[in-house]
Amino acid sequence: MRGAARLYMLIAGVLLLGGVQASLAQDYPAREIRTICPFAPGTGADIIVRFYASKLAEIAGKPVITENRAGAQGLLGTEAVAHAKPDGYTIGINPVASTMAAAPHIFKHLSFDPLKDFAFGGTLMSVSFVLVAPPNTDIRTVADLTKYLKEKKGDSFYGGSTNTGIVASELYTHAIGVDVKRVNYRSAFDGLNEMMSGRLDFYFTDVTTALGQIAAGRYRPLAVTGSKRSAALPDVPTMTEAGVPMDFAPWWGTIMPAGTPKPIVAKLAGWLDTVSAMPETRAFLAKNGLEPLPGDAAMLRALLIKDTARWGEWVRLAQIEAQ
Repeated sequence: MRGAARLYMLIAGVLLLGGVQASLAQDYPAREIRTICPFAPGTGADIIVRFYASKLAEIAGKPVITENRAGAQGLLGTEAVAHAKPDGYTIGINPVASTMAAAPHIFKHLSFDPLKDFAFGGTLMSVSFVLVAPPNTDIRTVADLTKYLKEKKGDSFYGGSTNTGIVASELYTHAIGVDVKRVNYRSAFDGLNEMMSGRLDFYFTDVTTALGQIAAGRYRPLAVTGSKRSAALPDVPTMTEAGVPMDFAPWWGTIMPAGTPKPIVAKLAGWLDTVSAMPETRAFLAKNGLEPLPGDAAMLRALLIKDTARWGEWVRLAQIEAQ
């Protein structure tokens, strides 16, 4: 009888918890939602997060505020999501492939487990990075840059503010057999401004961040890192086409703290699916050099596991020491 009583109490507790969670989801959101952007204001990441936040607010009927937590190549913002209260009021719209998948290989000590400390919504989009050089030089192709770096014989510099940009830079310099010194920056704009002043020789940044500056003539695009050309830069070859095999196109997804009630996670994921299907979202993606990548939580988890293994290989090939 005691066993039966315990079983009854367990079932009753589960049903009660399920009812409470369902009630929370029904009333959600009762106040504003906070989205964490792991990069600085004005960057491509910031543009992406603020767009999705604005569309999410339209559906949720409550303000969705973007908070920038820049630093450590996206690690600080991702940590902020992992350590937030799991109530659905803090979410991350995050370049998961270049923050969470890369983090175990880039950093010796992590305060979160990428697979255990988050609830997953779904995937959203992907974006290539672009190799840019100063426009006031004779460097117009990857071959030109390679020749120039070899002539400098180790007395050259590149900037890095993201995991993807750093690994792309190291793979490139390793492939051409040249030692180039790295200078770390808190944001892409800091590094790109340094390049404009002549302190850096090249930079890899996301297409979204670079497009306006390229159009203004501030940076010269040489190649993109994805497996195919960017629709936003159709005349710019891929790194592979330019003779340096590379396939980097970080994908984005929605993350929440582990323990966020499942009905709330499902509600948020459904809303973001609705956002992804909007004509204005498709137009936004095309305008900013982004590729749609819709998918559910299972797809996000599978991609994260796959890319965590790939990042281990990339970091080893690029001979990057963990920080």
